[in-house]
Amino acid sequence: MFDDNILKTGSNEMELVDFRILKQGKDKVYEGIYGVNVAKVKEIIKMPNLTELPGVPDYIEGIFDLRGVVIPVINLARWMNIDEPKDSILKPRVIIAEFSDIFIGFIVHEAKRIRRINWKDIEPANFTGGGSGTLDKSKITGVTRIENDEVLLILDLESIVEELGIYQPKIEMEVDEMKQLSGLALVLDDSLTARRLVGDALTKIGLRVVEAKDGLEGLEKMNDLYALYKDDLDQNLRVIISDIEMPQMDGFHFVTNIKEDKRFANIPIIFNSSLSNEFSELHGKEAGADGYLTKFNATQLYKEVTRVVDDHKKYLDKR
Repeated sequence: MFDDNILKTGSNEMELVDFRILKQGKDKVYEGIYGVNVAKVKEIIKMPNLTELPGVPDYIEGIFDLRGVVIPVINLARWMNIDEPKDSILKPRVIIAEFSDIFIGFIVHEAKRIRRINWKDIEPANFTGGGSGTLDKSKITGVTRIENDEVLLILDLESIVEELGIYQPKIEMEVDEMKQLSGLALVLDDSLTARRLVGDALTKIGLRVVEAKDGLEGLEKMNDLYALYKDDLDQNLRVIISDIEMPQMDGFHFVTNIKEDKRFANIPIIFNSSLSNEFSELHGKEAGADGYLTKFNATQLYKEVTRVVDDHKKYLDKR
């Protein structure tokens, strides 16, 4: 449904589905404003007939069959411990999302519109309060201002999936013989947990890890490394592993900047993202990435890293 809305590679913008969750206060109803990346949304539908599941948390409303795919449906308000208004007329919709090769539905009180937001206008979730009043910052990937100076919270849907136990990262490397590498790796991700997962895997194969929390900091780290290694940088920095969804500067725009800079253009780059649709992978290749992985599988990461590092070594030997 939303594939045609995915933005041109390197635009440094993202499109969000703006949806609302209502909360019953003491004397009034409050409206929480949330968003999710369009690239993760397959479609938005009216409430389907659900089959209830015994013995599951109350925020799991049930499951339904969508064209042959069984999809669990989560009530976001209940998951966020929000008291839903009793007397308000709601327009519930189910957002069908896909990420990390998983399909899941999220019930929202209203789906408003699609917003185009510049990554520079998205701030990390380092606030101590928020429009929801009950949602901790670990479940928010970023915040941005919209009209009337209201705050839109970009919800971390993956945290719900992990909390449910539907998805767990595969941290063990299942290989017969682990090849050891040397040199540096730059890892970009706004999630500290994701950086640790990738960093631990790279350390196991002998690489020393430099971290950045977004594309802007990634460019700063690249300039620092160039100041240290000069024209020998591509012989020391073996690979860059980058997330796509990051505040300030997203991964697509970061890679476009790297590939347009003669100092960095030859360094291998691998995207490591929860965006598991073919369009994101295609955009990654258009931006100039040498590989694309869906978070998180240590074995796949190992195989892809060793592949691109070997290819780059062959390039250096011919140069």
